[in-house]
Amino acid sequence: MDHAEILAGGFDDPAAQSARAFRACLEAMARPGRIQPITGAAPPNPISPAAGAVLLTLVDTTTPLYLAPGHDTQATRQWIAFHCGAPIVPAEEATFALGAWRALQPVLRFAIGTADYPDRAATLIVEMPAATPPSARLAGPGIETCHEACLPEIAAFVANRTQFPLGFDCYFTAGSQLWALPRSTNVEAL
Repeated sequence: MDHAEILAGGFDDPAAQSARAFRACLEAMARPGRIQPITGAAPPNPISPAAGAVLLTLVDTTTPLYLAPGHDTQATRQWIAFHCGAPIVPAEEATFALGAWRALQPVLRFAIGTADYPDRAATLIVEMPAATPPSARLAGPGIETCHEACLPEIAAFVANRTQFPLGFDCYFTAGSQLWALPRSTNVEAL
């Protein structure tokens, strides 16, 4: 990857695009399973544009980031170093983690917060092949009755919910689509 490629891929209009991306991130967490469009980033492969926008918006020099196998490439590290400045750390030390679901396993190694500081939990950015078909029924805060969403599995999210108010939170990305699953959401298989 040359210097021009490293410099490319960030927001062209950082103030406006980061504000829109931040709004999409907030909407996704506030309305679990609802797909939000998120654009503006052009990160190196294998990072999706949506995951790139989440990184540009939520990750900086104060947010330790874990890169799962498959996403831990030289190009990814250089792009993150230039655009976000996030320190790359082992999974156990991460505030954010990026990768495909299988590569992020075992998820039990990620921080779930403490009784005094439940906010000190990790947020996983899970790269998905697509936002459909739905595989789970979601209920809880931010959902009027129930909502269907595409999740990579069910058991891990059911187990995560039993730890509430502790537990990890997830953003899911596919192309330029973003949806989320906070730890407060009840999950059941369709």
